[in-house]
Amino acid sequence: MAKAIALAPDSWIPGGEPDPLIEQRHGHVGKPVSRLDGPLKVTGGAPFAAEFPMDGMVYAALAYSTVAKGRIADLDTAAAEAAPGVVLVMTHRNAPRLKPTPVFMSSQKASGGDALPVMQDDRIYWNGQPLAVVLAETQEQADHAKTLIRIAYETDAAATDFAEAQQRGTRTAQFMGQPLHDAKGDAEAALATAAVKVDAVYTTPRHNHNPIELHAVTLAWQGGTLRVHDTQQMVAHAAWTLAKVFDIAEDQVVVTSPFVGGGFGSKTLWQHHILAAAAAKLADRPVRLVLSREGVYRVVGGRSPTQQRVALGADPDGRLTALIHTGTTVKTPHNAMPEPFILPTRSAYAAETMLLDVQQVELDMASNTFMRAPGEAVGTFALECALDELAHELGIDPVELRIRNEPKEDPTSGLPFSARNIVESWRAGAERFGWSRRNSRPGAVRDGEWLVGMGCATATYPYYRMPGGAARLTITRDGHATVDVAVHEMGMGTATVQTQVTAERLGLPMEAVRFNYGDSTLPGVIMAGGSQQTAATGASVIAAYNKLVGELLTLAGNDSALAGLKPEEIASRDAGLCKRDEPERYESYASILGRARREEISVEAEPPQPFELMHWSMHSHGAMFCEVRVNVVTGEPRVSRFLGSFDCGRILNPKTAASQFRGGIIMGLGLALMEETQFDERSGRIMNPSLAEYHVPVHLDVPEIDVIWTDIPDPHTPMGARGVGEIGITGTGAAVANAVFNATGKRVRNLPITLDKLL
Repeated sequence: MAKAIALAPDSWIPGGEPDPLIEQRHGHVGKPVSRLDGPLKVTGGAPFAAEFPMDGMVYAALAYSTVAKGRIADLDTAAAEAAPGVVLVMTHRNAPRLKPTPVFMSSQKASGGDALPVMQDDRIYWNGQPLAVVLAETQEQADHAKTLIRIAYETDAAATDFAEAQQRGTRTAQFMGQPLHDAKGDAEAALATAAVKVDAVYTTPRHNHNPIELHAVTLAWQGGTLRVHDTQQMVAHAAWTLAKVFDIAEDQVVVTSPFVGGGFGSKTLWQHHILAAAAAKLADRPVRLVLSREGVYRVVGGRSPTQQRVALGADPDGRLTALIHTGTTVKTPHNAMPEPFILPTRSAYAAETMLLDVQQVELDMASNTFMRAPGEAVGTFALECALDELAHELGIDPVELRIRNEPKEDPTSGLPFSARNIVESWRAGAERFGWSRRNSRPGAVRDGEWLVGMGCATATYPYYRMPGGAARLTITRDGHATVDVAVHEMGMGTATVQTQVTAERLGLPMEAVRFNYGDSTLPGVIMAGGSQQTAATGASVIAAYNKLVGELLTLAGNDSALAGLKPEEIASRDAGLCKRDEPERYESYASILGRARREEISVEAEPPQPFELMHWSMHSHGAMFCEVRVNVVTGEPRVSRFLGSFDCGRILNPKTAASQFRGGIIMGLGLALMEETQFDERSGRIMNPSLAEYHVPVHLDVPEIDVIWTDIPDPHTPMGARGVGEIGITGTGAAVANAVFNATGKRVRNLPITLDKLL
């Protein structure tokens, strides 16, 4: 099927004809509109998951396993049950009987973090697994009572050591149903005969999610319906998954998530959701469960460690003759998420031969999951550091080396690029950053106690549009529109941008458009992930708009100036419809509905399947530039300047896009310099489950970050836009590491780049 789609004419493929909105350059789209939810958030009027009041609500606390594998030998809850305010202690002994959890990527709507039975028996699968739920009248009472629970264990041999697991054997990892393996020619032989080569191993540690808003859920059983207020990136998926677990109809679960205080891949369905719902059913009371910061580390997965080999062979002019990117990562036996670190390498550079491969081992730990730019964030670290090493060996400027190896088509799939303007990003970024002032000799620039260096790296992230999109579009006679889509607002400006886009598509002022989201009863199964929500929502609104136009033309009839026109000939302006190339042929929505004696018209539609992903190679790109200063006395590294130059298609809202770019870069600075989960391989326990010990960037760690972009529309995507949410973290770690080398002459191939590695 993929081969047939690749060979099909462009006109048969979604995006084969450019979105007409691309041509409109002076409307709402492209304006730096402030987020519509901003006033609510800064005044405290935006309700988050832990802020919904419910009559008779009780508070939950979890007790966690302290062993990695085994069973509960003895469980004493008497003291906890007798503690003040305690309403219920739920364990495997009294928990309701539940169905297995559909794990994420096992079906279209599945969103479970793991496929394990949730409190159905005495088995223990990881250190941190919830073993008891305490419900009490106050949070303090619940937190106290859980400390009174006494648990004894019978332990089994657990797999918790990465190196030992590798010695036992690895197997090829799969991602989204496909093996993480690509080969073109004999790359090892080409490497052996290459004029210039580098061959190095790079490692990245575990990373944990730390959204500002803790994972929280407030829920109740109301009749036979489970109503859930959640901090959730996948409301429709969560509703379906919970329905499967509790063996009820999908429409008996309603999940709302109007505001999410950071997700980055972690705000999906985890065991605490199921435990809160089960406890609420058992106690017949509404329940609020907020994971503590430690609880997030115990229950919610993060990014897995990787060991990556990158070997590059080149001719004396720097053109790649061999590109090898292989290595190993970790997952659990009960989920489907290896860290796919070769993804960026598949399309980054032209090379005569290639070998890409990800091997996996399985450990007994909390299920790993998506974390901002899974695969690309750590994969670009290894690949782009190796490119810098090759540039140094060749004596070629690192920017020029990358441009020399620009591919004309996708190196692994052979597909044409939908749009690729990364060379423009490199040229514009280098000029703005002052790259020409860089001294190519490492350690040559000093400012007092500080060594100063510059580094660069390529950023890349795929364009995705996942199946399951749908939208409902309603127009009223008084010229107001409502869009209903089950999407999410995590701070990226979804509601604002989609209001801009919808208003422009309908020819309405922004204040006449209402965008409803964050509710599983709305149309669509769209996740906020993979930098694809804008495309998925945009395509859904296009489908609804096209259907709306067809129905309005039918209502308009033969007495309209639009009579005889086909939907594809129609555009919108001034609260009405017109002929696209003859705008004076026009009738307002009010006139059409008035003559039809209708107060409103409402349509619902789904976009076509995302076949464009099989027809073109589609990616956002960027050129990342970093300046660092390393103290010669203490070894302390500081990032003093950073610039991201991006090629992400059309920028729909410069203000929200710039915020997304900067946020990704800041997360990349954390990846480069400080983030590291300390995992005790003897016990399988995370040892630094707090922001006091797991370090993330704070204001003093972050310089002023400059961002620029090409703003060249992609002719094959909705609105001409590609994703901006995850591209910022990719390449950032490598840009920092390469700048550190330029400053000090030291190659740090193992993240994070802490001062002990630079002394």
